[in-house]
Amino acid sequence: MHEQIIQSIKSRVEISDQDAEMLKRYFIPKKVRKRQYILNAGDICQYMAFVEKGFLRSFSVEENGNEHVIQFAMEGRWISDLASFFSEVNAVYNIEALEDCELLLLTKSALDEMVGQFPQVERYFRILMQEHIITLENRIGYAHSYTAEEKYLKLMKVHPTIIQRSPQQYIASYLGITPETLSRIRKQLSSKK
Repeated sequence: MHEQIIQSIKSRVEISDQDAEMLKRYFIPKKVRKRQYILNAGDICQYMAFVEKGFLRSFSVEENGNEHVIQFAMEGRWISDLASFFSEVNAVYNIEALEDCELLLLTKSALDEMVGQFPQVERYFRILMQEHIITLENRIGYAHSYTAEEKYLKLMKVHPTIIQRSPQQYIASYLGITPETLSRIRKQLSSKK
């Protein structure tokens, strides 16, 4: 069950097969069913979750019930409420499985021990954080500069599996548009083909 995490680490840093085997002990395997939450807003986030198999979303809910999808995570990706995880404050986000999932959970103490034992893993997480910051900056830029259609086309180009695996209302929420606007865009794009 650790194939994806080892591949993720080896794609970013050099690590021996022996060290890769030793890293497996830091992770807690967990199977999660579709629609199951691994984090509820208001709780303290205890884990960073690596997706070996499946698809999840992270989202917040306004007082009026409107949801805002912040992140999707699929195979080979991490998901968490990082502010809650690192600062031990109440989580702002919920994390829900959109498919049955196989996850590898990492506690903060296991993370601290692992990076202390394996310096290359600290470099791995630094690279991940850099990638995460770049993604966030790009997403903020798109939100302010792109039209709804441009945002959808960009998502189709960069992350087509999100379009295939996520319900339409979650895609609309992620893009910051209404489901009706997304339907109109999809209809217009379909008629152009």
